[in-house]
Amino acid sequence: MTNEPIELGAALASFDALWSPRIVTRINDYDVRVAKVAGEHVWHTHEGTDEFFLVLEGELDIALREQEDGAQRVVTLPKGAVFVVPRGVPHKPSSAAGASILMFEPSGTSTVGDRHDPVPGHVDATTGHPLGSV
Repeated sequence: MTNEPIELGAALASFDALWSPRIVTRINDYDVRVAKVAGEHVWHTHEGTDEFFLVLEGELDIALREQEDGAQRVVTLPKGAVFVVPRGVPHKPSSAAGASILMFEPSGTSTVGDRHDPVPGHVDATTGHPLGSV
C-alpha cells in the first residue's frame, strides 16, 4: 500500500478485467476494493460479514433472496448510491450496461463468499488483487 493519495479514476483505468477487484488501500482489517463489472456475477453468501457497495460509475443491480421466505427482490444503485448487503443474505450483483464500484470488505474475503453457485469463467474468485497487479 502507499502513503500517497489514490485517485480512483486512475486506479480503475489501470486494469480492464471485469469482476476482478483491485485493492486500492486498507483501513484497519478491511480492504477498500474497486472493480469494473458488466453482466452477472454469481449467487453467493458471506456468512460472517456485511458487504458495502458504492457505485462510482454506471448502475448496479443487486438481487437479494430474503431469508424468511426465499422471495427475491432487486435493489438498483445508480451512480453515487451506497448499499450494504447484510451478512448471511444470498445476493447476486449485475450490471447490464457496466459499472465501476467500490467495496469495503474484511481483508481476505472471497468475492464469491462462503457459499455460492458454480462460478462462471468471467468471474474472478479471489480475495482481491493488489492495485497494479494481474
